[in-house]
Amino acid sequence: MYKSLLLAAAILTGTVATAQQFGGHPPSTRWRQVNTDSVRVIFPAGQERAGQEVAGIIHRIGQQPQGLLGKGFRKISIVLQPNTTVSNGYVGLGPWRSEFYLTAPQNSFQLGSLQWHQSLALHEYRHVEQYANFRKGISKLAYILFGEQSQELVNSAAIPNWFWEGDAVYQETILSQQGRGRVPAFFNDYRSLWAANKKYSWMKLRNGSLRDFVPDHYRLGYMMVAYGREKYGDDIWAKITNDAARFNGLFYPFQRAVKKYTGESYRQFRANAMAHFSDVFKNDSASDAEKFAATQKHFVGDIAFPQFLDDHTLVYVKSSYKKLPAFVVRDMSNGKTTQLRIKDISLDASFSLRNGKIVYAAYEPDIRWNWHNYSVIKWLDVKSNEQRTLTHRTQYFSPDISEDGSRIVAVKIEPGQTPAIHLLNSNDGSLISALPNTENYFYTYPKFFGDNSIITAARNNKGEMALLQIDLSSGNPRQLTPFTHNVIGYPAVHKDTIVFSATHGRLDRIFMIVQGKMYKLNPAQASTYTGQYMPQIAHGQYVYTAVTAVGDRLQQAAISNNELQPIAESEFAQAPVAYDVAEMQAGKYQPVQAATSDTGFAVSRYSKGFRLLNFHSWRPFVDDPDYTLSIIGENVLNTLQSEVYFNYNNNERNKEFGVNLTYAQLFPWIRIGSNYIIDRPFTFRNQQLFFSEWNSSAGLLVPLNFSKGRFNTRLTVGSDIAYKKQYVQGSMKNMFNLKGFAFVRPYISFVNQVQTAQMHILPRWGQNIQLSYNRAVSRVESNQFLATGYWYFPGLALTHNLVINTSFQKRDTVEKYIFGSSFPFSRGYTGVNYPQMWKLGANYHLPLLYPDLGVGNIVYFLRVRANLFYDHTNGKFYNKGKAYNDELRSYGTEIYFDTKWWNQHNVTFGFRYSRLMDGNVQRLNANQWEFIMPVNLLGSR
Repeated sequence: MYKSLLLAAAILTGTVATAQQFGGHPPSTRWRQVNTDSVRVIFPAGQERAGQEVAGIIHRIGQQPQGLLGKGFRKISIVLQPNTTVSNGYVGLGPWRSEFYLTAPQNSFQLGSLQWHQSLALHEYRHVEQYANFRKGISKLAYILFGEQSQELVNSAAIPNWFWEGDAVYQETILSQQGRGRVPAFFNDYRSLWAANKKYSWMKLRNGSLRDFVPDHYRLGYMMVAYGREKYGDDIWAKITNDAARFNGLFYPFQRAVKKYTGESYRQFRANAMAHFSDVFKNDSASDAEKFAATQKHFVGDIAFPQFLDDHTLVYVKSSYKKLPAFVVRDMSNGKTTQLRIKDISLDASFSLRNGKIVYAAYEPDIRWNWHNYSVIKWLDVKSNEQRTLTHRTQYFSPDISEDGSRIVAVKIEPGQTPAIHLLNSNDGSLISALPNTENYFYTYPKFFGDNSIITAARNNKGEMALLQIDLSSGNPRQLTPFTHNVIGYPAVHKDTIVFSATHGRLDRIFMIVQGKMYKLNPAQASTYTGQYMPQIAHGQYVYTAVTAVGDRLQQAAISNNELQPIAESEFAQAPVAYDVAEMQAGKYQPVQAATSDTGFAVSRYSKGFRLLNFHSWRPFVDDPDYTLSIIGENVLNTLQSEVYFNYNNNERNKEFGVNLTYAQLFPWIRIGSNYIIDRPFTFRNQQLFFSEWNSSAGLLVPLNFSKGRFNTRLTVGSDIAYKKQYVQGSMKNMFNLKGFAFVRPYISFVNQVQTAQMHILPRWGQNIQLSYNRAVSRVESNQFLATGYWYFPGLALTHNLVINTSFQKRDTVEKYIFGSSFPFSRGYTGVNYPQMWKLGANYHLPLLYPDLGVGNIVYFLRVRANLFYDHTNGKFYNKGKAYNDELRSYGTEIYFDTKWWNQHNVTFGFRYSRLMDGNVQRLNANQWEFIMPVNLLGSR
């Protein structure tokens, strides 16, 4: 588990997220560092300023009395990653490090408008302080016995994830002039539940749901943490987490500590914290959209970025938990909708529409380097549904197309460079001009305003935002609104009118600028709980999206002068509200941000070989009959993974010692492994003998990522050369040929899968093909070829999947040595390594229930699903030169339970019933029952 700033959907969904990446940088990357007594900031050459400022911010955090969690301190290494287009960050144990993804998001409503590396430092360094202070009591014992990952596991069991993230959001807010605690959109999720009177159980709020919208633990945690500090003082969480990390009381230590130090039961504390933030709305009336949400049992879907195609037609992006984000055309005169196409994998849903042409930015990874990815511009014709890719290997964001369709304006964000506005040719994506940016603004959502200027929301170095008009000839900006810490975004233009969303008091509202005068739009159907976003005006009408508990809903009406309220700059510029948290308003803490003195931090070379062998954890692994204990390691740059292990096999009672290394600083990756097994039993002439075995291997691995469009595509090619030698013990050892032999094992893995929506069990389209070949190249004659394929197809419903499995294996019949087999045998039978065999299998996956129920804050059931299967394996073998065939067929059902344990850890387990049609071949009962545990609770190897 990693503590991160932004948890998004996985890359197989309609949006993109990244976790730590193994390797990921070209070998030519030159690394630099700022190394102080409290932090080591590591970054590629060219990012010196960012490295110095991050170091400076972290030093100033320690000088603030923001409510420490104890006196614990531990120096950390922070790696800055400037070449990814994803905005994120995390702190993790195993190894002890943090990574900041330096590209700032375009959408300031999600995470605020502070300088991005400032936000990352304020938030992520709180996790550093947490880990440093939670190594005590039983948590410390876990660290001593099993290392860093064990501490992480025990800490997460003792202290809920909502505290980790809520406490970090609180710090980013109290030590800045903004932070998410002052951003209205951060509270929309829970406010939408209150408006629709959705009353979910505590375990549902903790664990989420696959079919209902449930806010994440960042929002829940901030309210809990803020209420606790507000009522019981800034040291309350230091007391509670001290007891919890020590496991005082052993069972439910966090709940016990809350009761001990607040006098409230854990249940009452939660209820009071929620009421502290919700009571302000208790007398408000629900809007029509919120009344609709109250009538819906489950999540309906999101509508994003509605735009006028003509006076009665809208185009927008629509998605749901069952459907991928897609461009949809809606005729408002009759309500009829038509899907254009599924949107290519993108970082968000934004796009721009002019005169029947759409442009948007799509995500594409680098083929080789995991830490390098791109944002490319796509062009789509609404009428013909033709799509083209205009740019390649670029970092363009939020493109807009001109009225005549000849030009595109986009934000260019290049590592180490000042953000820029680029004008591009819409035919081929070539650069027309780059506008100067002398003020180092960070631009978001630029829009053409006439032929000679653009409108854009911009952030300055203080994290303040304003709406700018930029002249395309000179590049000179003109402020249309004052710079404030109120978030501004989603600007749109129609003739001489500009419309946009901006923070105003407790909510995000719609504003209009007409001929230099600013108005606030007060729609008759507006919510008093949540904001209004993505506004558009045209043909005397306006549209926007409203946040509800069942998805973002489309709102549309005719413009009325009665809804337009003139607003002065002074009112627009009022400071953000610290929602019902007096501590934020007291001026007790000084904002922590970058300073000119940060350039004084010395920058030096960082060696790629620094602590290359970095063992950090002991990991037990149980997969009966194997019981393994590994010492695992990984360096800070994530270029060498190392493992030293001991394994005991309870069936043979043999012992195995081994080491594995994978080095990814170079390309291809290099893999080396060696193991020694002793006391392996075998029977010879009715006597039990024992032998030992030594295995060593070295190989190269080439992982390639060809993902683009709507598919995630990966190709891995590799080959190992291995050496095996056996040693027989006892008086009969001279009767055996014990010379070692070498063999090669080339392999290919190809995975191609379409994105998945939240409720999809598996991809609706895809292929997973694995090819491997083992061949002895010295002393003995032996070979084996295996091909396995899984073919994914849509089922009868959107959440159903049909998966076909095809497999073929062939080996030699000399049998001087028989390689181990990974053939997916028919379920219910005992696997047999036939000289030749093939298999055809069919699987139909479907959901049965979505219980959304938990037991004692221990286990929570998200989904129960079934797989109906049929397997047919044909095994060919020889006896006295004559060929025979065994048919092994089975059918049955698998029932899986998708769960969360301790409110955090996803675990899937299940049961399998197999009906054997040919059980007599192996003298097996026709009815076979099995327990399925795909995820091992004690770790994986």
